[in-house]
Amino acid sequence: MSQIFHNLNIPLDQTLEEHLQWLTPHHGPYRILRQSVDARTRHSPHFVVSVEVAGAGESLPETKFEIPRLSHAPNEKPLIIGSGPAGLFAALRLVEHGIPCHIFERGSESTERMRGINRHWRYGELDPRNNVCYGEGGAGLYSDGKLITRIKSPHIPYVMNRLVQFGAPKEVEYLSNPHVGSDRIRRVIPRLREYLKAQGCEFHFNTKMTELLVEAHHGRSHVAGIRTEWNQVFKSHFVVLAIGHSAEDTLLHLRDLGVFIEGKSFAMGLRIEHPQKAINQIQYRDFAEHPRLGAANYRLAHHDSKSNIGVYSFCMCPGGYVLSSGTEADGIVVNGMSNYLRNSPYANAALVVSIPFTETFGKDVWGGLKLRRELEQRAFQSTGSARALPAQNLMDFVSGKLNPLVSRGSSPSGAVPVRLDQLLPANMRDRLVDGLKAFEKSMTGFFSPEAMLYGVESRTSCPVRITRDEKTLQSISHPGLYPTGEGTGYAGGITSSACDGIRMADQIFATLSSQNATC
Repeated sequence: MSQIFHNLNIPLDQTLEEHLQWLTPHHGPYRILRQSVDARTRHSPHFVVSVEVAGAGESLPETKFEIPRLSHAPNEKPLIIGSGPAGLFAALRLVEHGIPCHIFERGSESTERMRGINRHWRYGELDPRNNVCYGEGGAGLYSDGKLITRIKSPHIPYVMNRLVQFGAPKEVEYLSNPHVGSDRIRRVIPRLREYLKAQGCEFHFNTKMTELLVEAHHGRSHVAGIRTEWNQVFKSHFVVLAIGHSAEDTLLHLRDLGVFIEGKSFAMGLRIEHPQKAINQIQYRDFAEHPRLGAANYRLAHHDSKSNIGVYSFCMCPGGYVLSSGTEADGIVVNGMSNYLRNSPYANAALVVSIPFTETFGKDVWGGLKLRRELEQRAFQSTGSARALPAQNLMDFVSGKLNPLVSRGSSPSGAVPVRLDQLLPANMRDRLVDGLKAFEKSMTGFFSPEAMLYGVESRTSCPVRITRDEKTLQSISHPGLYPTGEGTGYAGGITSSACDGIRMADQIFATLSSQNATC
């Protein structure tokens, strides 16, 4: 019978295997359940590991997820709009329930998508269909593959297990900061797509939904299917809307159709970049170059009690790159990524200011989208270029100056010096300055002349929510519409979006099972 050992402290000069030999001699195979780095004590950073260990001659139980299936496929396939993490995991869960589906994506398959991204970074030629936000894999999943989440969901182990099944590194199942990497996620997505196709799913790339079809039923508008830009009509009473945080045109169509949408709080700001060696030194001190520790990360937060506004780090990319990630030709957006090895000489993270909806926009549901668009356009106008990112030295941002940039930086698009302190609204700038000074107290050296800021970090989440029923998970105004993931206001990253897609699939399965039982 296996034993579970929680929170074992493993020194840097010892392996887990050596520790287990001392703890339980003659043990059988073992499985790591959780692993993190504890560097809080200056002279003794170490790994904290939880592990399941089988006895001698025994084996570990297999990890299984029991997914009930329909006895036969439904007459109509559910329609999934978007092939990001929410859409792909909704599709995966549906086929495991025995329910094939249609998947619609305005962008291309991953190979063609990457060509469009590279042209944008290299030449400033934005492809409105294939960029860091649009195309197979979605925004966060394809640009980086960071799987860190703050949600508590029973579906997280399933998500990690399935990613590994399709080629993600095994350690994403147990690391406290799981990360696939932009280079490796490109192998995972096509394998998942081909599996779904083999299970009866149909993909429609370069095919945007232009109309949600509805029909009257007992005085209410019920979803009946969709129409595409190619004037194709697909009928279904199950439409999973997994459009991502940037599909403003789809949101406006739903507004015109009368779908109930509400404004929500979100966050915007800038992206900060330090030399990775500096972050390693701050976090690991005398052990900064230890080969077992790798590139250090951080998570920072500051709450201003007077304004009741928070400033926090988000989407931290050790050994990463700052990316141009816009979706409109006249707007600039920044994001970050890391490859699996995290071997860039730079570390970056979003530094964002919370924007409470009611206090900021009153009853204007679309106020957040308007502000987002305004700042992205101002960032574009500030550079005089469709390619380079606006940037400012951290110390210049705080003091209100403009000098040559302290480094070339990591962005493949390049950077030009811009007064970001003037580009941002004054209240956002002031909160960022306060937050930066507070972060210096937590991480001495963070407030550094080596650091640079890039603008603007405006796509952390969608500023609106398509309100859904808490039990049925359908739109409260249009039954049959399943708002899913980050773009409809119900997630904030890859893992949470994937978990939300799974919830949609399980709910559709439950509905179809009930219908079959009453037939």
